[in-house]
Amino acid sequence: MSQLIRKLVLFTLSFCLVWATPALGQQGIFPNFSVNFPDFSIHDSPILSPFHSEKSTAPVTLDGRELFQVGEFNNTENPIAATKRAEEINKRIEQAVESQQSPQLEVKKVNGLPTIILNDSHLFTVTSAEIANGETADQKADSLQKIIKSSITQAQRERSTGSQHRYYLLAGLLVGLAIILHRVLTLLKDYHFWQTWKYIVPWFGLAYPEKLSERSLFSKLKLDLLKLVVWLGTLYWLSELFPMARSLRYETLSSFWRALNSPLFSLSGRDYSIISILFLLGLFWALIYLTKTFTRLLRNSFPTHIRMNRASQEVFFIITQYGLLAIGTIILLQVWGVNLSSLTILGSAFGVGIGFGFQDIAKNFASGIVLLFERSVQIGDFIEINGHKGTVEKVGARSIVLRTLDRISIIVPNSSLLADEVVNWTHEGSISRLHLPVGVAYGSDTEIVKTVLFEVATNHPEILRSPPPQVFFVGLGESSLDFELLVWISEPRHQLRVKSDLYFEVEKLLSDREISIPFPQRDIQLRGSNLAFNLSPTIETALLSWLEKDNPSQSTKSSRNGKNGN
Repeated sequence: MSQLIRKLVLFTLSFCLVWATPALGQQGIFPNFSVNFPDFSIHDSPILSPFHSEKSTAPVTLDGRELFQVGEFNNTENPIAATKRAEEINKRIEQAVESQQSPQLEVKKVNGLPTIILNDSHLFTVTSAEIANGETADQKADSLQKIIKSSITQAQRERSTGSQHRYYLLAGLLVGLAIILHRVLTLLKDYHFWQTWKYIVPWFGLAYPEKLSERSLFSKLKLDLLKLVVWLGTLYWLSELFPMARSLRYETLSSFWRALNSPLFSLSGRDYSIISILFLLGLFWALIYLTKTFTRLLRNSFPTHIRMNRASQEVFFIITQYGLLAIGTIILLQVWGVNLSSLTILGSAFGVGIGFGFQDIAKNFASGIVLLFERSVQIGDFIEINGHKGTVEKVGARSIVLRTLDRISIIVPNSSLLADEVVNWTHEGSISRLHLPVGVAYGSDTEIVKTVLFEVATNHPEILRSPPPQVFFVGLGESSLDFELLVWISEPRHQLRVKSDLYFEVEKLLSDREISIPFPQRDIQLRGSNLAFNLSPTIETALLSWLEKDNPSQSTKSSRNGKNGN
């Protein structure tokens, strides 16, 4: 079902791009929108010229449809600008449409130039500015005559009463279809595609289906986007039906396009507009996407016979990606026409900004480069930093990803790895030693304790035989005889579990041999002949009663001494 929705979305978007884009409209049916694409010609220095906002031609339009372009009329006495010529031609064509008379066009020679006559009135003279693609002036005049005549005839037919009635009926059908599609797309958020029709026609009395499980946010956004496309397409087709709406749409889109294509700033003697900036950003996005894709393909197809560990491969992939990105950026800026030498001041200001506002980012990035070449922390290492133990899953340009024993990912900045103390359990080898302190009560047989500790270390499957386990009598403590068991393991990630297993077994075997593990004890001795202290009446009465039961004569004497002391 999701694939069907995806195909429907792609089909609708493709349909709107092909038919609703003004630049791709067909002559006489859809408006030919003037799009000023960049010049890809080769110059002295290879550059991709930005979008130009200066135009030497102007469009002639009728009811929101562009008919053709006219240029400037170069007359030594009185030159006429292209926009002025286009305005005059538009006005006379609109007058011919409003007259509701069949247009009469002919081509005459005036001062050696072909001139188009409309209804016995001069329309315009075809100059070299309108001639292109190797045509002659007479051929161009004949083709323009046919275009103007067919456009006027079509405009008059669209203004007839019968056509207007058909257009109103078609507009109602389009709006109704848009409402139905909107309703279907809304129901698709909760129901299957083939179940939504039961809600579209509820008067059939069919049982309502059960709702789907909650759709993902991305699926809902796709459906909302599709609804937006439906209504935009409906508005476009509605504006295409009526000449006034079509003219308003053309003027709105033309003004919007001119605003985007107007110069925004100048750099190295070149003007840059919003469109040119967006085009450049699109190229940058494509460059980033291509470099990531190439690096991913290189990572997936890296030869297995090359003896490089995972960390070395990751260093190679990261350097390759950022190297390609840097080279591509330089090439793209030069091809676009940006003189990199003119960016010296901008680069200096950017460097100062990095020093103050982005110092943490710059510090982490520099630390990441150092880590990549120093390789003190690599992917797969088991490290401990700031009280966190885990495996390094990723080494990036700004930070690393530490996967703890609790399966929690911690993002650690690269600068912390250089500034703080890092315990790397697997640096240049994964074998590490564990220290297990054990205390037993005074009077215990030390040989038995030593035997027990050796037995526990020997029987555990993850304890290495070489280097062998060791037991040390480290000292006489305040409450216990202190021993320390030293064992070696090959997987530092398992140290917590190994310690737990060893302590469980040590406690069991010591208990079987009746060797106790003491807890701290303190003996308090009170010295002095005059120790006065006050007791509450309740405690004093209870204490005297207890002493009288035990030794009546001694308790009476003690009570007297207590009163004298008080």
